[in-house]
Amino acid sequence: MIPPQPIDEPRDGIDVGKRLVRQGGGTGLSLSERIAEKLQRLAWRTPLHGLRLKGRHPLKLIAIADDPFLGDLARGQALLAGQLMFRGESVPIDRLGLDRPKFSTAFAEHLHGFAWLRDLSSVAPRVTAVPIAETLMLQWLNAHGDRVSEPAWSAHLTGRRMLFWIAHAPLILSSTDLVYRSRVLNTIARAARHLDGEAGKAPAGIRAITAWAGVVAAGLVIPGGDPRRGFGENGLARALTTGVFDDGGIVSRSPADQLDVVMTLTALREIYAARRLDVPEAQQLALTRMVAALLGVAHGEGGLACWQGSGPVDGDRIADVVAATGVRTRPLRHASDWGYQRLAAGRTVLIVDSAPPPVARAAREGCASTLAFELSDQGQRIVVNCGGAAAALLTLSADLRRALRTTAAHSTLVLDDTNSTAIHADGSLGKGVGVVDMARQESDAISRIEVAHDGYAKRLGFQHRRVLTLSADGRDVQGEDMLIPTGRRGRKGETSFVARFHLAPGIEIAPTPDGQAAFLRVPDGPVWQFRCRGATLGVEESLWIDESGLPVATFQLVLSGTTPPGGHDFSWRFHRAR
Repeated sequence: MIPPQPIDEPRDGIDVGKRLVRQGGGTGLSLSERIAEKLQRLAWRTPLHGLRLKGRHPLKLIAIADDPFLGDLARGQALLAGQLMFRGESVPIDRLGLDRPKFSTAFAEHLHGFAWLRDLSSVAPRVTAVPIAETLMLQWLNAHGDRVSEPAWSAHLTGRRMLFWIAHAPLILSSTDLVYRSRVLNTIARAARHLDGEAGKAPAGIRAITAWAGVVAAGLVIPGGDPRRGFGENGLARALTTGVFDDGGIVSRSPADQLDVVMTLTALREIYAARRLDVPEAQQLALTRMVAALLGVAHGEGGLACWQGSGPVDGDRIADVVAATGVRTRPLRHASDWGYQRLAAGRTVLIVDSAPPPVARAAREGCASTLAFELSDQGQRIVVNCGGAAAALLTLSADLRRALRTTAAHSTLVLDDTNSTAIHADGSLGKGVGVVDMARQESDAISRIEVAHDGYAKRLGFQHRRVLTLSADGRDVQGEDMLIPTGRRGRKGETSFVARFHLAPGIEIAPTPDGQAAFLRVPDGPVWQFRCRGATLGVEESLWIDESGLPVATFQLVLSGTTPPGGHDFSWRFHRAR
């Protein structure tokens, strides 16, 4: 393990009164790109691609790295019980049926990525884990070792699989069966050759980064791999440039993807350490920036906020991951590209989505969450987003998982019961928020941000503008929501609006008789008072996806009303009692 580095100060670049504008959109793959992708998959079946994968296979790997992370213990115990489990979906190991799979796409990615090796090694000694790992490995070899097809051989899954095969080689290469060992080593070599040609075709972001990390890993452990390592390092540097913003945030804007890439780069660094080689500067700089950005979307106890389909990852896990990286840094407060603003004072943390959703090609579970926020007090979440569209149990209904991506599932304003950014029937993001204006000011008394988006401008004729301030002692969070006419086409009559503040589970609500306020009692914590003006306050049921992917019943504060064509504004305030 590399020793901790000196604390690196993230470069927030906060300028008083500076306005930041970022263009977004719902651009997915074009028709020509979809055709090219289809032809690429068809090319895998040709004899020419088969010839590219042929070559000498290694007699052994020249280095075995340690996996710096602990796996999921529940999934590991399930493997010991003969079940492969992922997000609530469970299939007996002896009935996987890899030649005719009946499991979900997400389950398939977990299986083909071999992340389950980490889970298994975390709960069992090698003597117990090896037979299980070899059984699964042999099934995979029989179904996919010689047949290159989607999704098993997609670039990002092949890259991920390479990293886990190397880190957990003792589990899959301990057999005395020389034929089996030869098949495994030959498949590792074939996967490396496949990645050589396919990594550069992976979509920008987490997929390209993971694919190129696999190329580098193969170059580090397969004999004679120095040319491949150099090729892979150059490719990974490009993937980090195109897939990670300058402020360290992943282009999908997903904290879960951010965490995944941080762990991937750290695991790759362990392979360098096993070879006693230095990590290239580009990788280390990217890792340092990404850790700061990751901490920027963490609450006071260290747990991740729920954005862009991510679930609420526990603070202890985040602390373990950050410790494994060896990076010492402070949370990024002002991520102008990644699009999250962090306001912290006293015990209070406020995290705001101040950017358009990611473009469709960068995120499969993107959410219409612009201008939403999460609020916590000394690590206790108070205002949350429902979250978890990409983390919820696969056994939940597709309609519910889709609903978790809507604007209404986030703590922001919904106009005319429509999403600020469209979500198409196929799950991709469509048109909506394209431009976000943001200004941030810091003083000794308050932190203030003013953010506006154009998601409703063309359809309904209004810009949504939200002003948030946090007092220096952290006891006051004040907000104002404004619906400003844009002069574009809109409705002649009044338009309904609803501002939602989803509350964390366990918070008790006591509305006041005047219908303009409510007291919020935090479990084992203080009482917060909520008060509003210019809208009608109500309390409705809500839900929150917990870390295990389960929906937990909770409540939401709802401010409702209508706006005339000339616009409307209303204000609200959270105040912590002494």
